[in-house]
Amino acid sequence: MTTRPRLTLALSALLASVLTACGNPPSGEPVGDATYPSHPITIVVTFPPGGGTDLLARRLGASLHEQLGQPVVVENRPGASGNIGARIVAESPPDGYTLLMVNSSFAINPGVYRNLGFSPKQDFAAVINVAFVPSVFVVPAASPLHTLDDVLAAAVPGKPLPFASCGNGTPQHLAGEMLARASGAVLQHVPYKGCGPALTDVTAGQVTMGIVTASSAAPLIAAGKLRALAVTSPVRSPLLPTVPTVAEQGVKGYALDQWHGLLTPAATPPAVVAKLNAAVAKIVRRPDVQAALREQGFTPASSSPREFQTMINADIDRYTALTQAIGLRAD
Repeated sequence: MTTRPRLTLALSALLASVLTACGNPPSGEPVGDATYPSHPITIVVTFPPGGGTDLLARRLGASLHEQLGQPVVVENRPGASGNIGARIVAESPPDGYTLLMVNSSFAINPGVYRNLGFSPKQDFAAVINVAFVPSVFVVPAASPLHTLDDVLAAAVPGKPLPFASCGNGTPQHLAGEMLARASGAVLQHVPYKGCGPALTDVTAGQVTMGIVTASSAAPLIAAGKLRALAVTSPVRSPLLPTVPTVAEQGVKGYALDQWHGLLTPAATPPAVVAKLNAAVAKIVRRPDVQAALREQGFTPASSSPREFQTMINADIDRYTALTQAIGLRAD
């Protein structure tokens, strides 16, 4: 053996030993899925504690701790309809240690806000869709409206039918606008700061109709205080199995199912995204997790990263077209 090959082998051995001793690069980016995760993971939730998205993130976080062997911290960063938390994650290192828990509002915001401070399509990589929750059209128990046909017959020019939603630009607001555009019904939007206040006024008869999440309305429907007319999902909800969909009642092609899922910054290594996807999918398949999600009003779901990204991008496009058509802007 000549001197030069010996020197090359020695340098290669030295480099290998240095890389082994150092572990992950200083930036924190994982070398690959074999080394991930080596320290705690943070899930940023774009809504306050106690809501459905927050509860879902905390349940997944506790199970991910068991699955991946590292603590998972849930951090609430509400504000600007979720844009503050989303911007924080978009600017985080793409290493799989900062995740974003979002719902369909993430796909609505691009059409509502002129300056998000990030690109929803380019600055994030989809990990997995974990659950759906439909919205439901409800009226007070004493209302003369018994079916969606009754609503369409009553919502005529010169006599708009008021509907309460969980807020401007929410999936529930857009559910009403979608019905109006698809059916010709004349509806008047009455926004509230959350589904809870909207339900209070609808139950009291202060507003003719409400469009709220099925999970928030289900107890009042079961108690006989509200009447459910239709769910917005493409198929009936397991939470309200006797309530027909909007499409079933003649509004063909109508569907708005609010999804919940995890994103990570763009450029996160595909091996890390795949490992997260597999871990969460395994959690969601557990019977105890499925039972807990259904009890909270969610329909458990699962997807590949590509499937979820395709769904997000399609919703961004359709919601942007809708918000532009109705002139909805928040800034």
